[in-house]
Amino acid sequence: MDFIHFKINLFNNLNKKMLIYVLLSTLLFSTDDPVLNSIFEEASKRGIPKDFLEDTFNKNKIIIHEKIPDFFARPYEKKSWDIYKKIFVTPNRIDGGKRFYNEYGNIIQKTISNNKVPVDPFIVVSIIGIESNYGLNKGKYTVFSALYTQILRMPKRSKWAKKQLVDFLVLCYQDKIPPHTIQGSYAGAFGYGQFIPSSFISYSVDGNNDGKREPYNWEDVFASIANYLVKNGYPTSNSDSKKIYKSIYAYNHADNYVKAVLSLSEEIKNSINKK
Repeated sequence: MDFIHFKINLFNNLNKKMLIYVLLSTLLFSTDDPVLNSIFEEASKRGIPKDFLEDTFNKNKIIIHEKIPDFFARPYEKKSWDIYKKIFVTPNRIDGGKRFYNEYGNIIQKTISNNKVPVDPFIVVSIIGIESNYGLNKGKYTVFSALYTQILRMPKRSKWAKKQLVDFLVLCYQDKIPPHTIQGSYAGAFGYGQFIPSSFISYSVDGNNDGKREPYNWEDVFASIANYLVKNGYPTSNSDSKKIYKSIYAYNHADNYVKAVLSLSEEIKNSINKK
């Protein structure tokens, strides 16, 4: 019994020492970078070392994109359905979806079947088509700089962006990825499925069982998108259109987006089924 108490006390003392270390590091740490100062404590608690943070926040590596706040003020999803449809449900995107499915359809079917929920593979293809044009568009910004800009220039998004930035740094540190090398959207989403960092942590899946969850590996992407839909209510039957709609809405909170995904998926399916 004494030995058990000793182990418990030792564990508690170690936890206290770790907490004191983090608090002291936070109090003593200060740079001229307001973003690094604002996320340092949380990043330290998540196990990211000081030298990694200091190297990542090197001013020569950071780009502040002054146009990003304007993009948020004029999102595509706020356009009328007629305009939105003409952007995302086009003959080229339908043909691209047909070619993509012909190349990857069997792999998609096999990969998403592991979820034990019959996610429509054409919906998965459609999401990839809208999010990254079937992998052709990885984004114009580094994820780091996009999130950094939101924290610095968009007070209303700052709290959200700080959480995403810490999650992103955790991913990069754990997987040994240089943070400034990953391209993404102005919102900070990345990969062929365009997951934000917190969603990648929560929903990404190792689709090819190689021990890694990779945003640019097709099997991982197929499995991750299907998993995202399932975890957000995708039904066990493809006849329940309301639940399908809600699960896609969780992926992007815009009715135009859901309508575009469903419309594009049907167009791709019909083009493949044509004799």
